[in-house]
Parts: sequence; structure tokens; C-alpha cells
Amino acid sequence: MPEWIDGFTHLTVEPAEFGSRAVPVEVAASYRARTRGLLGRDGIEGVMLLTPAGSVHTFGMRFPIDVAYLSRDMRVLAVRTMPPHRLGRPRATARHVLESAAGAMARWGLREGARVRIPPVVPGPG
Repeated sequence: MPEWIDGFTHLTVEPAEFGSRAVPVEVAASYRARTRGLLGRDGIEGVMLLTPAGSVHTFGMRFPIDVAYLSRDMRVLAVRTMPPHRLGRPRATARHVLESAAGAMARWGLREGARVRIPPVVPGPG
């Protein structure tokens, strides 16, 4: 498993029953980035990876989101759609959480049992 840092990368879903497609990923690995998450935004293109994480909330969110709970080996344990102002149920075996605009994960084929591949963030200069 990569050593996660804040930044940008992409993901692919296996099996690729909806076609192989690279989805933009914003990685939130630091405490500060995970705490902020999608708060204060009007939407997201792609997905945000919160790592490590086993639960999320949507208090203060402006839009409904899809949430995928991932195991240590990046297998999807569950996918839920959460409206704003809710507390998600913690998943004891989840090590990462993906967040996207509601409905996006179904379009990408991201469902329970699927596996995601996310290459590490490449650090920028300096």
C-alpha cells in the first residue's frame, strides 16, 4: 500500500463493466484535509479519498454525496448515498472512504465487491 499524502491522482474500478475510465481523485490524507473534506464546496468533479477513515458525516454539506467504504486492500465494502446533515455509520473494517457527487459511483460501476486501483500521489517540486 502506498504512503498516502495530500494531492491529486486518479482511480480505476475493477471489474470495468462500465468501461475502463480514469476518475480524478483528490487525496485527503492529512488531518487538516480529512477534516475539511468536501465542506464548503458546491460539488466535486471525480472523487475524494479520505485516508485513513472509517466513517463520514455530511453536517455542513451543500449537496448529497455517494460514500464508498474501502477495505485495506481497496475493495468496496459498501456504497451509500447520504443527504446533507447526516452521520454515517462507522465501518469497523473500513480503512479508506471515497466521497463523490450523488449518483456518480453508480455511473462508474463502483459497487460493493468492486476493487479500486489508485496510484500514489506524485509529490510536486519543493
